[in-house]
Amino acid sequence: MLKKIDCVMIRVSDVKAAVDYYTAVFGLRLIWWDEESAGMAFPETDAEIVLHSKTDIPGRVEVHYLVEDVETAAQTLRANGCRILVEPFPIAIGKCMVIEDPFGTRLCILDMTKGPLKPGLQIP
Repeated sequence: MLKKIDCVMIRVSDVKAAVDYYTAVFGLRLIWWDEESAGMAFPETDAEIVLHSKTDIPGRVEVHYLVEDVETAAQTLRANGCRILVEPFPIAIGKCMVIEDPFGTRLCILDMTKGPLKPGLQIP
């Protein structure tokens, strides 16, 4: 069911400053942005670091795992002992939910049913 790590989301106070830092210090490349977040590419994987300033995302650092369809995954995971902590909700690329496995581990699950964000060249 889990296809890959899609992204690691990191909440920052200043997205523009964080983009500059992650580019200069960690060697990541800016590939997209919106008003509150920016996607940074690694050189050897398609997983991203997403720098964001969204206070409604509960954790400071969250790993998001890609699945084919969040709604289908929710049914399967419930049937296999997982608790849905945050019911599926819409995001720019599809849907997301937060689960807890039977061992108490919290996992963020997302799909790309709306398609990926379009690449951008600079932060507005």
